[in-house]
Amino acid sequence: MKKPESTAGLSPSELIDQRIAELGDWRGQTLGRMRQLIKEADPEVVEEWKWMGTPTWSHEGILCTGESYQAKVKLTFAKGASLEDPAKLFNASLDGNVRRAIDIGEGEQVDAGAFKTLVRAAVALNAAGVKAKPKPRRAAS
Repeated sequence: MKKPESTAGLSPSELIDQRIAELGDWRGQTLGRMRQLIKEADPEVVEEWKWMGTPTWSHEGILCTGESYQAKVKLTFAKGASLEDPAKLFNASLDGNVRRAIDIGEGEQVDAGAFKTLVRAAVALNAAGVKAKPKPRRAAS
């Protein structure tokens, strides 16, 4: 992926648009679809551009980030370990103390309804002011 010529003066939403267009393949389509689902789940979501180029969605705190790699699009939920995931969407970073992620490969689809439910749960968790609780570590034997 090429670096954009200039990001000066662009809003975070415009930078995310630019990233999706630059990808120009299934990764851009996937990131665009997931972005749309996030906006549908939370019309008040705030789009941000953090850490020198990471699309981020927030509502009273970070909900998730959207990163693109050669073989996957990764959506990392900041407080994913504290969220119920009955549809088992989380398939990466499962050993993390706080975060959980959804890795999406080429041709894979994420259940839209279950994903929106997960986003709404992340919004509710942030709105409740709940701090992410790290997974308890097992005592050494």
